[in-house]
Amino acid sequence: MQSKKFAILLCAPDNDYVKYLYGGYYEVFTQILKEEGETWDSFNVSCGNFPAEEEIVHYDGFVITGSRSDAYGDDEWICKLVALLKKLDAMKKKVLGVCFGHQVLGRAIGGRVGRAQKGWDIGLTEIHLHPSPLFQGLEIPASLPIIKCHQDEVYELPPKAEILGRSNNTSIEMFKFGDHIMGIQGHPEYTVDILLYLVHRLCIDQLIEDSAAKLIKSKLKDNVPNKEMWKKLCTNFLKG
Repeated sequence: MQSKKFAILLCAPDNDYVKYLYGGYYEVFTQILKEEGETWDSFNVSCGNFPAEEEIVHYDGFVITGSRSDAYGDDEWICKLVALLKKLDAMKKKVLGVCFGHQVLGRAIGGRVGRAQKGWDIGLTEIHLHPSPLFQGLEIPASLPIIKCHQDEVYELPPKAEILGRSNNTSIEMFKFGDHIMGIQGHPEYTVDILLYLVHRLCIDQLIEDSAAKLIKSKLKDNVPNKEMWKKLCTNFLKG
């Protein structure tokens, strides 16, 4: 039996912290998604490195990462990524989008994306899951905490899309389209220390106030994301 093959489409360069501690975002993702015998490749699409046409057919699934860019932007690489995602949709390839990946998937299937109406959403957020056949047999609880760090969101999806989860701040936290596309606004791959580093950087860049950063950190002291359950959910979708 041939081993499964997946590709991670990196939508941002590695920051120094993640590179030093984990080796890069590719390693962060493969730590929760890769299983024995599988092949995982990566393409830094934000730098124009895309899989060749003839390569796409050989992959069982794709993962689209987060980014500091806007999923509704018209940068050349973003437009090229949207075109690729439309092609993967037509081919019924499994595609998992995370944060920016979730948003750009929403755009590719005909949804609307823009600035989050309630502003930045950073920290640990409880996602309220809607009943779905996707969750059957997984013993998924009715709500799951996840790490979030975003200021954009999916406003609207086409009628055939199924909204899988919401939060108090974001009405479309998670969705699927057919049996082959799934988006998650939060970061199932993040650790708390990665989030704390990003909060530190956002403060330095004056994108959030010091008081907001302190509040985020205080809420993280006694709370952790349910990474094992998110791992189960993501791997079941990609490989089921």
